[in-house]
Amino acid sequence: MSTSSIDSLLHENRRFAPSPEFAAAAVAQPALYDDARADRHAFWADRARELHWHTPFTQTLDWSNAPFARWFADGTLNVAYNCLDRHVLAGNGDRVAFHWEGEPGDTRTLTYAELTREVKRAANMLAGLGIGQGDRVAIYLPVIPEAVIAMLAIARLGAIHSVIFGGFSAESIRARVEDADAKLVITADGGWRKGRVFPLKGAVDAGLAAAESSVEHVLVVRRGENEVEWTAGRDLWWHEQLEGVSDDHEAEAFEAENPLFILYTSGTTGKPKGILHTSGGYLTQVAFTHKNVFDLKPETDVYWCTADVGWITGHSYVVYGPLANGATQVLYEGTPDTPHPGRWWELIAKYGVTQFYTAPTAIRSCMKLGREIPQSFDLSSLRVLGSVGEPINPEAWVWYRDIIGGGTTPIVDTWWQTETGGIMISALPGITTTKPGSAQVPIPGISVDVLDDDGVHVGKEASGLLVITEPWPSMLRGIWGDPDRFVDTYWSKFAGAPKGPLYFAGDGAHLDGDGDVQLLGRVDDVMNVSGHRLSTMEIESALVSHPIVAEAAVVGASDDTTGQAVVAFVILRAKKAATVTATEASVMLRAHVAEQIGAIARPREIFVVAELPKTRSGKIMRRLLQDIAEGREIGDTTTLTDVNVVQSIRTDLG
Repeated sequence: MSTSSIDSLLHENRRFAPSPEFAAAAVAQPALYDDARADRHAFWADRARELHWHTPFTQTLDWSNAPFARWFADGTLNVAYNCLDRHVLAGNGDRVAFHWEGEPGDTRTLTYAELTREVKRAANMLAGLGIGQGDRVAIYLPVIPEAVIAMLAIARLGAIHSVIFGGFSAESIRARVEDADAKLVITADGGWRKGRVFPLKGAVDAGLAAAESSVEHVLVVRRGENEVEWTAGRDLWWHEQLEGVSDDHEAEAFEAENPLFILYTSGTTGKPKGILHTSGGYLTQVAFTHKNVFDLKPETDVYWCTADVGWITGHSYVVYGPLANGATQVLYEGTPDTPHPGRWWELIAKYGVTQFYTAPTAIRSCMKLGREIPQSFDLSSLRVLGSVGEPINPEAWVWYRDIIGGGTTPIVDTWWQTETGGIMISALPGITTTKPGSAQVPIPGISVDVLDDDGVHVGKEASGLLVITEPWPSMLRGIWGDPDRFVDTYWSKFAGAPKGPLYFAGDGAHLDGDGDVQLLGRVDDVMNVSGHRLSTMEIESALVSHPIVAEAAVVGASDDTTGQAVVAFVILRAKKAATVTATEASVMLRAHVAEQIGAIARPREIFVVAELPKTRSGKIMRRLLQDIAEGREIGDTTTLTDVNVVQSIRTDLG
């Protein structure tokens, strides 16, 4: 690959307009932007009225106690009814809700009528165990239908679920159960992962043994058929409790601000933050964004988001948004490389998936394995591709479009957070002329800006801090039990802004010459090298643009001379690893970064490794790499997919 072609990948200048045929038939039309600009509150009210309200709302937004918002507060609805019953009553009960695939290859298909009956039975069962409005229920399950059924049954009762990702440790379970004061925990004996059963209940037992909590029962789904310890009187089998339970259950209406779920986010310091989301505003925005960002046509489409339900993407774009829209989905328990590296593409071909939503890390991992694997499957059904979780570098974007999308499928690069609840910045595939590596534009009804440290708009061709300038329906309503931390964490940076409180997202962003937004990653992923602020993502993009590199992670390590120094960890493409030594690769790549960005960005060190430490959601744990780079004791590794990766890296480095 020539230097000029490398540069075209890093600084990608091509633009990809939707085809006339796609644009003409698209769900989202340009009038959405006009309507939102004309009257933002009326726009969101119209979107909310697309749901079923037991009691129609009369007030759209109450912002009188900012930053604590109330959306559609005098209306009542039931979230589960909106996701289930109304589709059955509209005559769509025979439509498939989920094609579920277990990792070993077992399958289950649930129609909307069947899913509704299952949720009604589960709601009756939970009510019989004393669960009602406002009670907290923790869920620690693999990606199986019972996870979705449990979430919807809890929502149907007006209770609050707190889903804990199945890769978290006993200590993580203890902290979350204790903070939420959960009354009941739903788990499984185990789940399938990478060809074996991954035990789950043991972590719950250990977490509860250490917790000061009021948990009365632990419901256990039988999935792995593995041995589990049993506490008589507390532990109950899910299937036994459902025996003989009626599937007749009337959905009660709750206020729009009734809490729906708590989802904990963890940082490098401090206890996890319990992000609280409520019902009416949240469901409004996730349904609207799911339909318009993914151009959903529920009568014919098959949508697949690969996220685990333990993350916000699984909440918003596996459970609530798609089911509110009556979508047919694929739900998959396992990993993309088990039992073979083409498993994802096999499922897309099997079910005729039309929309595929995944993370850049997963895309780059597939790049590493080579295009031959996806190209051996029929992916022609795909109409829209989505990216979520972190900024996507231009080369991965182009590879995704060309290899997975056949060179024609639009990509929606979405930016949002656990705290925002729903997508905030994204192309709309029938409207936006897309730019590789750029989220580009706020969705209609969302207002964002990029400011410097003094709160001044940075202007075009400049970088700064991404803020949200107006309240939005799916915004977090607080941190569970800690309103002061909520205000201090998200609203204090620009507390004195003339327009009122501004939400600081914690991310940096660049405005290009068109004023479009390109995400730079977390502000704490910005290094200060000799007084120069450098984005880790920019340097990673430069590294990945080189033809020998499959994946890269960059961290800032302490340096006596420059304050911080750039240290990179790279995985070489499989075909190149055998022909280039680690020393040769390091020399080549250091020069390449200097050429692409400037000498100031040249890594002090580049380490060639076999793997990078990743969580089970696919995110690279850069803080562990920073520990390695600075020679420190390694921090908590409990959320890693493979806890042996860190030791393997240390072995690679000698």
